Amino acid sequence: MCDNVNIAYEELLNRVSSCMLTMKNNGIEERFPISLIDINCWEWPQGVGIYGLYKYYETSGRQDILDFLIHWYDERMEEGILEKNVNTTAPMLTLTYIYEITRKEEYLDLIREWTAWIMDGSLIRTGDGCFQHMITGDPNQSEILIDTLFMTVLFLARAGVILGRKDCVDEANYQFLQHIKYLLNKKEGLFYHGFNFDRNNNYGEIMWGRGNSWYTVAIMDYLEMVEIDEGLKRHFLTVYYDQVNALKKYADRDCGLWHTIINDNSSYIEISASAGFLCGILHGIRTGHLDINEYGDMVDKALAHLPEYIKEDGTVMNVSYGTPIGENADFYKEIICCPMTYGQAMTIMALQEAMVYTGKGKAV
Repeated sequence: MCDNVNIAYEELLNRVSSCMLTMKNNGIEERFPISLIDINCWEWPQGVGIYGLYKYYETSGRQDILDFLIHWYDERMEEGILEKNVNTTAPMLTLTYIYEITRKEEYLDLIREWTAWIMDGSLIRTGDGCFQHMITGDPNQSEILIDTLFMTVLFLARAGVILGRKDCVDEANYQFLQHIKYLLNKKEGLFYHGFNFDRNNNYGEIMWGRGNSWYTVAIMDYLEMVEIDEGLKRHFLTVYYDQVNALKKYADRDCGLWHTIINDNSSYIEISASAGFLCGILHGIRTGHLDINEYGDMVDKALAHLPEYIKEDGTVMNVSYGTPIGENADFYKEIICCPMTYGQAMTIMALQEAMVYTGKGKAV
């Protein structure tokens, strides 16, 4: 039965990735200067999307996926990148891996350029030297988001490894620590969406699903990217363990997936967050950080229902559009759902981990 399950996941992977390769905005009115939907744009959703595609290439070895990624970067670089900010840094993460494969000098030049931009202070810092979550067209004065860890800090760590710059890895460690300090709800073990240093508060104190999932995914990958002090590693993992236990508590009773507001089951099931949580939890099981006997039932239930949100053409449903920080629960509940590259990517990464889990991690 393991083989049959893996075949099913592989079919889903092919459908979801094929859908993302041609994703376009089909009439949805967007409120940002750069499309968050069209795959052929340089923004954070596409950055997450191509990271998911790279992960798929890494495990499948599919040359067409690699060719797509190389072509994507060459086209975007020829077009020119609108501006540097926290969110537009997201595509740089995958570029570090594509550079290692191709050894194209122009890729390395871009990695050096963006690393210098981050480290020389051009990326705005706010309180305690945290990266201000500046986005295209809006500096987001004095604001930090948990999203920054995935969008910018992972790239900085990878750049530090490639360029031999320990200062970059040190800065990445610092940013993880500070974002945990200001965004973690210690009572719940979950993250608030954001913090503002001028206001000195966490806005509506909402524990938003996708925001939390950036930590679940990022910290597992981060610990494999860099070598860090054992004490610091234990700290990051303790935060991860507390988060996973909270996710176990708040998983939907019927389908095992998660709501867009994690602790509010009147909010809708949101699949980019749910897939991100599954990816990070399965990664933890695969690497021995989590006990399969403790979390296996939770994972099994969620995996059983995840395919219900994937259409026949590979489109992942129930994915919320780009979401700024809200002051109350209703704000998050009213965010529209539509096909997004990050929804496709998170699902790809979850399905890949699921293949390992069902094939090697647990008999089913």
